[in-house]
Amino acid sequence: MGEPLRIGMVGAGKISGAYLDTLERLEDVTLTAVTDLDRDRAATVAARVPGATVVGSVDKLVARSDVDAVLNLTIPAVHAEVALAALAAGKHVYGEKPLAATRAEADRMLAAAEAGGLRIGCAPDTVLGTGVQTARKAVDDGLIGAPVAATAFMTTAGHERWHPDPEFYYRRGGGPLLDMGPYYLSALVHLLGPVITVTGAGSRPRAEREIGSGPRAGERFAVEVDTHVTGVLRHANGALTTLVMSFDIQAARLPRIEVHGTGASLSVPDPNGFDGTVELHRGAGEWEALPVTAGYVGAGRGAGLADLAESLAGGRPHRASAELARHVLDIMLTLLDSAREGRALPVESCCVRPEPVRH
Repeated sequence: MGEPLRIGMVGAGKISGAYLDTLERLEDVTLTAVTDLDRDRAATVAARVPGATVVGSVDKLVARSDVDAVLNLTIPAVHAEVALAALAAGKHVYGEKPLAATRAEADRMLAAAEAGGLRIGCAPDTVLGTGVQTARKAVDDGLIGAPVAATAFMTTAGHERWHPDPEFYYRRGGGPLLDMGPYYLSALVHLLGPVITVTGAGSRPRAEREIGSGPRAGERFAVEVDTHVTGVLRHANGALTTLVMSFDIQAARLPRIEVHGTGASLSVPDPNGFDGTVELHRGAGEWEALPVTAGYVGAGRGAGLADLAESLAGGRPHRASAELARHVLDIMLTLLDSAREGRALPVESCCVRPEPVRH
């Protein structure tokens, strides 16, 4: 094994702890620097990693000689700004989802990476775990026959119930589709391939929300995006997916993802997690649990960053790629465009299904 990929973290908020839990047990990546608008938060993160340094700004972090790649954990509205600064400094980037807030921002990022011979990776990497990968192998092996349809449901009453600073979920770059859609859509592309057309509808039942926990509990804030989005997606292979992403549902008994074929149906675990039981129903009898046959075992947030590091060392494409993330972003934005225009729209981008993770 060569030298580990040295990581500079930008953004030390809530999700950073999940990444640290993974990074601390990986040998091929190491955290060397951290910056955050709140220096105390950056110091708390740095204190967990021997040798990690608190840096005063993004510009100073990307200029450091001990940073090979930037882990971008900022809010969605500035994902592109931070990524472009890192790329301009000659650093690889791995970012939280979505890739960017607009297609134009995403395209600038991909162009900058190509010009500099650099890599961009993007969450979610949950699709690399045993849940989605075992389901993908079942589809690829023909266990369900020819894919016909899928359903994908993410329903919750809203993140303001648990998040102490939830406003960004309800501003530009937020909403249930852009926040949670990447998990479901990345999984669906792994399972069924790229999407070619979408038909969408959306609503915004409440103009304001109330923070439900933390020191600001009781404060109200404005809602600037649709908080219930539904749509129908047509995949290039002809399969149709029905999608519901909502911050307006108090309770539900809907499955996370199901894939239905000409011979059987497949129940896929929560794509916001890395594992879970995949179940198959052959049209008669009971649902049967499938053994784990693919995916990174015991994976956590940061598995995609580790895959990026391994791909750099091995000279292969990384799986949590910017191309996949760009296609997922385009699906989501086209779905919102369709909702506003009231008609079906083509998805102009495409991508190659990433290589599966096989045991």
